[in-house]
Amino acid sequence: MGTILDNTIINQFTDYREDTSKIPLYLNGDVIKILREIPDNSIDCCITSPPYWGQRQYSNGGIGLEKSFEEFIKNLLDVTSEIQRILKDTGSFWLNIGDTYKNKSLTGIPWRIAISMIDEQKWTLRNNVVWNKHKGGMDSSKDRLRNIHENVFHFVKKSKGYYYDDASIRTTARKTKVKNGAVVSATGVTGVRYKRQIELSTSLDETEKKNALKALNEVLAKIQIGEVSDFRMIIRNQQRTTHSDSKKVSGRAKELAIKGFYFLFYNPKGTLPTDVWDIIPEDTQKREKHFAPFPKDLCRIPILATCPKNGIVLDPFCGTGTAMVVSYELGRKSIGIDIANDYLEIAKKRINGQQTLGIL
Repeated sequence: MGTILDNTIINQFTDYREDTSKIPLYLNGDVIKILREIPDNSIDCCITSPPYWGQRQYSNGGIGLEKSFEEFIKNLLDVTSEIQRILKDTGSFWLNIGDTYKNKSLTGIPWRIAISMIDEQKWTLRNNVVWNKHKGGMDSSKDRLRNIHENVFHFVKKSKGYYYDDASIRTTARKTKVKNGAVVSATGVTGVRYKRQIELSTSLDETEKKNALKALNEVLAKIQIGEVSDFRMIIRNQQRTTHSDSKKVSGRAKELAIKGFYFLFYNPKGTLPTDVWDIIPEDTQKREKHFAPFPKDLCRIPILATCPKNGIVLDPFCGTGTAMVVSYELGRKSIGIDIANDYLEIAKKRINGQQTLGIL
């Protein structure tokens, strides 16, 4: 069962921070009033999905019921301002926000909020993740495409120094191997094609060819001993480049101009997830009362990557507590805030279910 104490919010938070239990702390009430009681620089990771504007009728009122989307955005920016205050300098804020139609036009709410956070509150936006819902919901429209994606913005307070455990979310790297006496990289690169391109190049002079072959052999030697798992070689006028041709703005363009080649190395620990996440929405038929349940898979990467194992996750619109469940499964402490106490009761039941299953 979740922890709910009778003393003030700040005392509840202090007691919870010092407690070794990973059972979530649930706080019932107005989100702004509660956030204002939480101390500065005390939260490691915030992940939330606020109510849509004008699309749900929640029994306890709150954000999402404003008469205009402008008022909705203003109210939500008040929340993000408080989150910025209580978030540690090393912390991250993941904001999932959906858009809304008005007079047949998308209002652009997600990006209006994101740009205001950047311009007015000086957040740093590290990623805009596109959540592809696969099947999406029913749509009776006949004059536009179906909407099956939402934005998940990753914000940090400072552009450097924030916590990010990339190793925890990388896919397992494929290994190099030796085939027919040749060293083969994780994706099948042997170096034979590159050697032939260097030797037949009309864009490299003899010195550049000699240097390129030497550098290639050094990379293949690193592949053989496992120091490098995979690479690509870019040779002048041979491979397509994706960088700017200007040597003033691109170090790779400068290296290509001076040396005639450069290398791209893949991380030996594996590949990072992309910024498009294919996640099917939660089955609402298996959820009590809540209209827009938060998928567990949407929480895992943010929590693993940006909340230390001894850190605290906050969801200021926690609903039925999915972020709390995932935090609990991953061994993190968490705090859930919601204006609807009946949602928090469901959230507590879900944690009880985890305990019954023997998780942690």
